Amino acid sequence: MTGTILRRLGFFAVALFMALPLIVVAGVSVNEKQDLTFPPVGFSLSWYGQIFADPEWRRALISSLLLAVSAAAIAVAIALPLAWFLWRRIAPWANIFQLLGVAPFILPPVITALGLLTFWATSGLYGQPWTAAISHGIFFVTLPLVTLSLGFASIDRALVEAASTMGADDRTVLRTVVLPLILPYLVSGYAFAFVLSLNEYIVAYMTVGFTVETLPIKIFNALRYGYTPTMAAVSIFFVAIAAIVFGLIGRFGDIRKLLGAMGG
Repeated sequence: MTGTILRRLGFFAVALFMALPLIVVAGVSVNEKQDLTFPPVGFSLSWYGQIFADPEWRRALISSLLLAVSAAAIAVAIALPLAWFLWRRIAPWANIFQLLGVAPFILPPVITALGLLTFWATSGLYGQPWTAAISHGIFFVTLPLVTLSLGFASIDRALVEAASTMGADDRTVLRTVVLPLILPYLVSGYAFAFVLSLNEYIVAYMTVGFTVETLPIKIFNALRYGYTPTMAAVSIFFVAIAAIVFGLIGRFGDIRKLLGAMGG
């Protein structure tokens, strides 16, 4: 009994320690005055409203959402055929393609960002908004690649063989058998890429930082002129979006599949 209580107290202490920064930021975001004090002085949600009311913050929010939606779609579009190929072609040399898929995420972000900056500057396309979406898609392709690889690994190959025996070609098998089975993994991979793209700063700044302001870039640019609770409100807004996205996936999807659990 004593051991159980101590274990729970230990878990609670660790959870509280990890949540303290978020608690402080949340407190700062509701200050009544333009002051970064904690505990908050007064209570006001006006700083959250400023994200939508202020034209500059609203423009940064729209840019971030468009970038995240596009980048996640590109990441999934790259990862899906790659994971399908790796699943269909069981050979040692196929692991090279898997290594290429995870390489951008393994490298330090600043190295990847500098490489992308060099590429877009050399090609004369630096500063175009769509280059950030492609860059984020490449940078975060590892996430849907991992989840989709888990999804393909969970498929009973006998189902594919049965469909092929019945006369279905590869495209029909993919559409009618494979995609329905890996859909939870596809959605989770998209969600991971979306949330991380929404919060990513270095790659976005290196590719379009001087022409397009996303919310993370806006926060760092605003630091030059002082600190406002709006920055804390944006941080809590990011956390809320992540919680909502993953909460919806957990609510309407198979949480065991989303966590990579195998059947059995």
